[in-house]
Amino acid sequence: MIDVHSWATPNGHKVHIMLEECGQQLGRDWQVHAVNIGAGDQFKPDFLAISPNNKIPAIIDPNGPGGQPISLFESGAILVYLASKFDRFLPKGDRERFKVLEWLMFQMGGVGPMLGQAHHFRLYAPEKIEYAINRYTNEAKRLYGVMDRQLAGQEWIAGNEYTIADIAIFPWLRSWQNQGIDWADFPNLKVWFDRIAARPAVQRGVAVLADARKPLTDDKSRDILFGKTQYEKR
Repeated sequence: MIDVHSWATPNGHKVHIMLEECGQQLGRDWQVHAVNIGAGDQFKPDFLAISPNNKIPAIIDPNGPGGQPISLFESGAILVYLASKFDRFLPKGDRERFKVLEWLMFQMGGVGPMLGQAHHFRLYAPEKIEYAINRYTNEAKRLYGVMDRQLAGQEWIAGNEYTIADIAIFPWLRSWQNQGIDWADFPNLKVWFDRIAARPAVQRGVAVLADARKPLTDDKSRDILFGKTQYEKR
């Protein structure tokens, strides 16, 4: 059984969705271990041993390559690993595979970090800094535009096949309202989003740990995530 150390965030949801899409059933084939990032669970020694960057998700597969256990952190790396393990959602041909990896890197290097900053300055920052809010809201809109144009005339982000690139991007767009987005400006992307949201495996994946996550409102949680606790030497 694969152990998934995670929380109900976009990066956690990627892995939950991927496992369910690969036919792996929660409680039968994989189990989730809640890492409450608002309470500081990500700094516990046992978690740092498998995720040295203190970020979720991380997995332990007791039946890894060669039948030996393997642990992995970084959600993009985990998606590639699971695609290889279950032979799903990553094409075999070089041209098609590299196209998928291209858009996976687009998510890892652009969509996640930039939309994360939009969330921070629009919702969580103790000061409303107009420059930062405008900077990251405009960048969110730019990235949505890139994806909207990519989806003109095709069903999926990397071509005509549902892949780990779609799985990686989708969870980040579920908070579109918090990013200052109007779906009317991105009709191709909205069709894509709704198509993925309707998939049963996706619905199961985003439900994992959803009841455990609470709104980030107290000062202690803010300090853990954004203040001095985050930057302590370990």
